[in-house]
Amino acid sequence: MNNFGEKVNFLWSIAELLRDRFKRGKYQDVILPFTVLRRIDCVLAPTKEKVLETHAKLKGKLENLDPQLRKASGFAFYNTSKYDFEKLLDDPPNLATNLRAYLNGFSENMREVLERFDFANTIAKLDEYGLLFLVMERFASNVVDLHPDKVSNHEMGYIFEELVRRFNEALDENPGEHFTPREVVRLMAMLLVSVDREVIKKKSIVRTVCDPCCGTGGMLTTAKEQILEINPNAEVYLFGHESQPETFAVCKADLYMKSVDGRDADNIRFGSTLSSWQLGTRRYDYQCANPPYGKEWKLDQTAVEAEAERGDAGRFGAGLPRISDGQLLFLQHMLSRMKDAEDGGGRVAIVMNGSPLFTGDAGSGESEIRRWIIENDWLEVIIALPEQLFYNTGISTYVWVLSNRKEPRRKGKVQLIDASGLWTPMRKSLGNKRREIGADQILQVLGLYSAFEAGEHCRIFDSTEFGYRKITVERPLRLNIHVTPERLARLEQESAFQNLALSKKKDPKAKAAEDSEGRKLQAAILKALGTLPSTLFRDRAKFIPLLDEALKRAGLRIGAPVRKSIFSALSERDETAEICRDEEGQPEPDAELRDTENVPLGEDIEDYFKREVKPHVPDAWISTGVRDHKDGEIGKVGYEINFNRYFYKYQPPRPLAEIEADIRTLEGEIMEMLKDITA
Repeated sequence: MNNFGEKVNFLWSIAELLRDRFKRGKYQDVILPFTVLRRIDCVLAPTKEKVLETHAKLKGKLENLDPQLRKASGFAFYNTSKYDFEKLLDDPPNLATNLRAYLNGFSENMREVLERFDFANTIAKLDEYGLLFLVMERFASNVVDLHPDKVSNHEMGYIFEELVRRFNEALDENPGEHFTPREVVRLMAMLLVSVDREVIKKKSIVRTVCDPCCGTGGMLTTAKEQILEINPNAEVYLFGHESQPETFAVCKADLYMKSVDGRDADNIRFGSTLSSWQLGTRRYDYQCANPPYGKEWKLDQTAVEAEAERGDAGRFGAGLPRISDGQLLFLQHMLSRMKDAEDGGGRVAIVMNGSPLFTGDAGSGESEIRRWIIENDWLEVIIALPEQLFYNTGISTYVWVLSNRKEPRRKGKVQLIDASGLWTPMRKSLGNKRREIGADQILQVLGLYSAFEAGEHCRIFDSTEFGYRKITVERPLRLNIHVTPERLARLEQESAFQNLALSKKKDPKAKAAEDSEGRKLQAAILKALGTLPSTLFRDRAKFIPLLDEALKRAGLRIGAPVRKSIFSALSERDETAEICRDEEGQPEPDAELRDTENVPLGEDIEDYFKREVKPHVPDAWISTGVRDHKDGEIGKVGYEINFNRYFYKYQPPRPLAEIEADIRTLEGEIMEMLKDITA
């Protein structure tokens, strides 16, 4: 059975057995582990007897047992129980007990993997519900061969996603986690190694590859295959990290099945990359990842913030993105794990949605991370991929390639490639995946990347072109002041004025006495204000002496909060009024008229201000108090990559006559429909 749909339907039919006993979101807890177990069973079948013979012969010689059993199985793992799927089904009454014995017969490294599936609980539930035999019988049938030679890891990933989608579509679980299409993985792998072909061809070459959110391991195995295509004798070491127990187990089991020594599988670690990284300080030649999109990192927040406080000594010193999206945290982590340039350097390929390109204003965590990346000159290229490529989402995605060993021609430059139109329709959709990137189109993208020439699908920029300095533009405060009953009534609603009669004393008598005094003070203030002229003042400076004199005549001394509330109540903004000035004679800024301007880096802010702002608001000025926290200059530095703007193509509107003709046609159709209704 080679058809993807048939395989999915077969596994779906197994899930149908569970419908009355398991919730939809729990179906995968049965299907996923049994699928992996069946794949392992198929792999070990040819050497099963040899392993049992070796185990019987060397049972007492513990020091030689493990390596000899590995040798007998042909893999880095083995099973010493007498059971396989067929033999387990021969004894239905004792199936649960025998299945546990079968699981305990695995070598320690594979038991560790299978324990991530919580098999003990699954077996107990299936046995309790009378479903264990039915499920195992279905998996043991010859309807579908789950051997890795027949069903690749990548195809298994698609199958798992389809099953999860079918059963969890109403539950909205694991938002932002998407299995990476194989053609995207291949493109990323080729982008990573394309510039190193001559180096990889050398004898005794060693390369390390890491994926910090490796899922089922597709990116790692594809990257290894790509390196071995160039040099079959290359030594490639894989490393990975995964926080989901089921996909971790799938990845590790698959890597055990792909090698004799199990080296790569041993380098896959379980846990959160952000808060409990298990691979130490090792650095890598190549890293690739598809981190979760728009997924909050609240569970990792304490550890991440502690790491960020270490600054450049930690992984997140550049800044922290908003709590709702951790993509840029993964990117920071990967950049911190690149091999040092003096040791050969490292390269990173990561696929993300559009948010990391532009989300976050100047000074925000996201902008600071982009600034750190671009000012260190690590960003080589960003490639816009077609929509509807991913299995569980149709959103726009982008591949970023970064390196700390750029070619000389790329230094200080960033390349943008628009590959959004390079796709072919799939004959049959897989979830939201309706398009794919063909082999020729992958080569076309690689050609654009390698050529490094501006054109229809490619733009090349100086890295500073993505930066700007956000300056704060102030305009003067202009107020009129008028003592009227309406404005005096507003004063009574001001909190500072009300607080005069709200004592904080706890003793009731003392509180009542103080409240009474406060009310008298309020009345005295209102009376004093009532003695002021009722004329409209358009110059605050002329009103202030009159106010001070009225309060002095009444024998009143008021604090700054109450004084501020008086001006707030009696004044209104008035463009015809004189500018309000402070004690030093400087214009006071009006917070409601405050604005900002983004000045491109490299352009003088005064020249920009005179050209773009002054002609429109002659009384405006640049605030010198808002400065960048790094360089101390006026304005905050920010970086954003507005990808669509650089590839925007103007589409002229349709001629008015054509639009009018369409409207008349629609009106006629509507009138005909109304006639039918009223007939």
